[in-house]
Amino acid sequence: MIHKLRLLTILLFLSLAGYSQLRLPHVLSDNMVLQRNSTVQVWGWGRAASTVAITASWSKDTVRTVIDGGGTWRAELPTIEAGGPYTVSVESGNQKITLQNLLLGDVWLCSGQSNMEWGGEQNLKEILDELPQVNDNQIRLLQVSRYAADYPQEDITDSWQVLNAENLRSFSAIGYFIAKEFRKELNVPIGIINASWGGTPAEVWTPSYYINNDSRLLEASEKQTAASFRPHRKGVLWNSMIYPLKNLKISGAFWYQGESNVGTWSSYDQLMQNLIASWRTAWNETLPFYFVQIAPFNYNNKTALASLLREQQLKTVQAVPETGMVVVSDLVDNVADIHPIQKRAVAQRLAAIALHDHYQKKGQDYKSPLYKSHEIKGKTIVVDFDFLSNGLVIKDAPLTDIYIAGADQVFHPAKAAVQGNKLVVSSTEVSAPVAVRFGFSESAMPNLFNSKGLPVAPFRTDNWILK
Repeated sequence: MIHKLRLLTILLFLSLAGYSQLRLPHVLSDNMVLQRNSTVQVWGWGRAASTVAITASWSKDTVRTVIDGGGTWRAELPTIEAGGPYTVSVESGNQKITLQNLLLGDVWLCSGQSNMEWGGEQNLKEILDELPQVNDNQIRLLQVSRYAADYPQEDITDSWQVLNAENLRSFSAIGYFIAKEFRKELNVPIGIINASWGGTPAEVWTPSYYINNDSRLLEASEKQTAASFRPHRKGVLWNSMIYPLKNLKISGAFWYQGESNVGTWSSYDQLMQNLIASWRTAWNETLPFYFVQIAPFNYNNKTALASLLREQQLKTVQAVPETGMVVVSDLVDNVADIHPIQKRAVAQRLAAIALHDHYQKKGQDYKSPLYKSHEIKGKTIVVDFDFLSNGLVIKDAPLTDIYIAGADQVFHPAKAAVQGNKLVVSSTEVSAPVAVRFGFSESAMPNLFNSKGLPVAPFRTDNWILK
């Protein structure tokens, strides 16, 4: 027993003295993309008080830092214009790690639930058709494994992969098509991270302290119930699938989620504002955050809760700077399937917002028109929109899913006419109109678009309780 205690004491002393291997996190691996024209972080673990030297093949300079008493280290590494392949070497004492086949480009994070997660393994035809012709080694993929944790984790178990048919099959279809669009428009290497999990509510992707310190969010989170196919407790995927990435310099984030929060719709805007704020705090910058409004689907709720969730998403994009929302009410082939199969078009719309807002590629009507204001004029209500320059288009008139009501709050089917960038709504049943609702149901697929073919987002001008 004494010998065992001595051995344990010696091992403990050696551990405290820092006799440990130099190690990098898995997120820093061969084949990765590092953010171009930036200062990226390189970090890891090693022997306390030792010096770490980092050299990059694109630079003549060596960056040095000292491992702290806890055995961790971090250094800042300047990057240059897009290009590669490059190497990065990390040395400490007689230990050396060299990362091979690195590219400098742009890195984007994709997250959410199944509509972001799905790809070839779910037999999405768009991806299956793509597999035989995948040949762009300037796209790199990082698939974050699905696991939950009660406390923030420092590492993941996954490494970067060069795009090929095998790696693409299990990857996010939307993430891949975003990367493909960026490659076409920007001609720089693209790294895409997919950290998604089907069926998950937004609470699991938000640090738990943001929820625990807000009674409204806490009450909503406690309505999420356990299921065998996904975690439901607040913060657990933030801890394991987002937090370990926080030192990795990224351009921004794409998000497709909301279906699992339909039942707790009333606090979703507040929840998403907290989620976005927490991610931006973790990365210490105002990351662009572009998301998808949930698609038409027949949830079979007595009240149109999904329309209320979409309204919450509209509030988020109107309230939070550096965000954008894609509307997909025209990209659904079956409202009985919560997983629309058209992912390429969703990705192209997300990429278009990023190209204009983040990359400053000029253009008009690249976003879906959003309700801005309305004015009652006699027997009509005139609706005005944001993000609209070149007029509205009704495909296959008359306009569908448009309703108008008077003070009695009874809505009647309405007629609508386009006058440039405005929509004029009326009904012979309502002589003194008060409110308009457009596409405001769970499965509505209305036919109002801008000149570029992007659908107008569903909206209502009232705040009455739904019946």
